[in-house]
Amino acid sequence: MYPYMRKVRTIEMKRLTVEEYRKAEKLPLIVVLDDVRSMYNIGSVFRTCDAFRVEAVYLCGICQTPPHTEIHKTALGAEESVSWQYFKTALDAVAELKKAGYTVLSVEQVEHSTKLYTFVPQKGQKYAVVMGNEVKGVHQEVVDASDGCLEIPQLGIKHSMNVSVTAGIIIYKFAESLIL
Repeated sequence: MYPYMRKVRTIEMKRLTVEEYRKAEKLPLIVVLDDVRSMYNIGSVFRTCDAFRVEAVYLCGICQTPPHTEIHKTALGAEESVSWQYFKTALDAVAELKKAGYTVLSVEQVEHSTKLYTFVPQKGQKYAVVMGNEVKGVHQEVVDASDGCLEIPQLGIKHSMNVSVTAGIIIYKFAESLIL
């Protein structure tokens, strides 16, 4: 039997303020959203990025940008702590990231993908991961411009997972390897 487990109250967690968060060391990871249409998914990604102190979120194409009520509904303020930028296309974001020395990995089911369980992020390396549209995934030209692709193996009958769930799994993999 487990010992008594009292839920910790929010004020006991000693979370950072927005100002402290902005100054804190970040996970060397940028999350790129390629034409993600749901503002609730965008907000969820912001919230997960806040939880693991991700460097930034790049919103591309049809992605809505903060401030927006529907993004805030799931982000719960994380859109104010996590840095973000908007790009007309994910390809534009990838080009900028590669110039800045990031290894860009699309999260997509492709031939010769790297299964997530075999991937080991390297300390000292900067990464960007591209998450795709809820229906069409990452654009092929973005896959082509990427340094590689990560794939989360799936065992069910569906061929994909929700983009915000996928982002959580991928971000945790980087956090586990690089900062936890």
